[in-house]
Amino acid sequence: MRKLVTILGCVLQCSLLAAAQTPEVKFIADTLVVQADGTYEADPDLATMTFQIFSQEKELKRAYEAATQSMQRIVDLAEKNNLKKDDVATGVLTVAPIYDGDRKKRARSYYVQGQIVLRIRDFSHIGAILDGSVEDGVADFRSLTYSLADEEAAKKQAVAVAMRRAIGRASIALEQKGQKLGALRYMTLDVRQLYGVARLETVGGVAETVSVEASGGGVGYGVAHKAAPIPTPQPQKITVSANVNCAFQIQ
Repeated sequence: MRKLVTILGCVLQCSLLAAAQTPEVKFIADTLVVQADGTYEADPDLATMTFQIFSQEKELKRAYEAATQSMQRIVDLAEKNNLKKDDVATGVLTVAPIYDGDRKKRARSYYVQGQIVLRIRDFSHIGAILDGSVEDGVADFRSLTYSLADEEAAKKQAVAVAMRRAIGRASIALEQKGQKLGALRYMTLDVRQLYGVARLETVGGVAETVSVEASGGGVGYGVAHKAAPIPTPQPQKITVSANVNCAFQIQ
């Protein structure tokens, strides 16, 4: 009998605790949940061009100097096309010795490579920069990307559109019953990825292609010249999307 009383007491205590943790029925009854999407379109205002710098010589000093000169030519080409210093990012040059199968022997040559990235705000200079790098055989053009300089501002615009739609839908729904929209009680927000970002990628189609081969415990680099023209993609509008789930109080 005592065990039965104890069990009933535990059940009653658990029921009271669950009731205390359960949200009030009033909160559910006078709340309206609305979902809405919002998008914002904008023309891209930033282009990013990436070049790979590379050089291979028997002497380390000559290989490093050649790569340095190639990188400087790209920098000069950027300055010639009115790019600011802050929009030119030069990476670190790395050196890799090339052996004839036995690493204990002296390296037969040295391979130096690096990367330089240009941020272009005036798209009319893209063609001139690309043509200049190809004509001089300066570097290997890798990619061209169109994007937004201020992505956060575009995301805020998409969120604002989604929120206005949510409020508008909730207000119209309550008006049909003679009710009014109250305060916002709960909201979830999801800003989705950018769409319409044009990206051109190539592996050695403009100046030179560097092939890497592993043989005899060493790494060999071969250079194949190409002159295939690469079309410049036209920038398209970029779209940012946002989704909101809102719970409004009903007055």
